Amino acid sequence: QVQLVESGGGLVQAGGSLRLSCAASGSIFSINAMSWYRQAPGKQRELVARITSGGSTNYADSVKGRFTISRDNAKNTVSLQMNSLKPEDTAVYYCNADVSSRALTSRNYWGQGTQVTVSS
Repeated sequence: QVQLVESGGGLVQAGGSLRLSCAASGSIFSINAMSWYRQAPGKQRELVARITSGGSTNYADSVKGRFTISRDNAKNTVSLQMNSLKPEDTAVYYCNADVSSRALTSRNYWGQGTQVTVSS
């Protein structure tokens, strides 16, 4: 019913930049919070950044000052600008969204993930 599709991942050298994008589609009345998570091999999935429908943001301490999350409510998209990338940023990055249907039912959705690899 609702799909999240990430794009923009790839291979970059340390110090480089990438911009990730996530597009939500399907039966959507509104989207509340949208977030980016990441998971490295053998590690827990962690919250990277979150943005509310009103534009309030929060970031993991490890990315604060380097990453910027933004959203376009008209297009139901969220982006993550990643600058000054480090090898420890290497992970699969997942888009997450809390979506309200026209029946006022809220549900949490995940994208399939996009690989980000930062070489040293």
